[in-house]
Amino acid sequence: MMIMKTLLKITLFIAFVAVFASCQSSTEVKQILSNQDTKSAIMDSIANDSNLSKEMLGLMLNSRNSNLIMGEIHETMMKKMKDNPHMMQSMMTGMMETCKGDSAMMSSMCMSMMENPGMMDMMHKMMGGKMDMKGMKH
Repeated sequence: MMIMKTLLKITLFIAFVAVFASCQSSTEVKQILSNQDTKSAIMDSIANDSNLSKEMLGLMLNSRNSNLIMGEIHETMMKKMKDNPHMMQSMMTGMMETCKGDSAMMSSMCMSMMENPGMMDMMHKMMGGKMDMKGMKH
């Protein structure tokens, strides 16, 4: 029984220390980020390091806030493209040029077009009817 009480006390002590430590780090992070120079230095470090950038991008893509922001950006871009056909043509041409050198991106784009008839029609028009998707798997 004495061992159980000692074990319980040790467990409670460790839990208390863990809770206290987690609160401290949260406060420290907030203090660090409240300093604009420090925050800028951290963000620059992440932006200039490819591994950190990839890690940050992964975190952002899995964040609920990022998904909301990306949805808003998507809506804005779609509206701008509808209002400015030249912009849409330019972006689509740029994507096609990028795809020529990146087989994974080309495959992904082709799959997207097969799943989206409107995009497929637009690409057919842009290519002057020269697009042949018959050999593509889907």
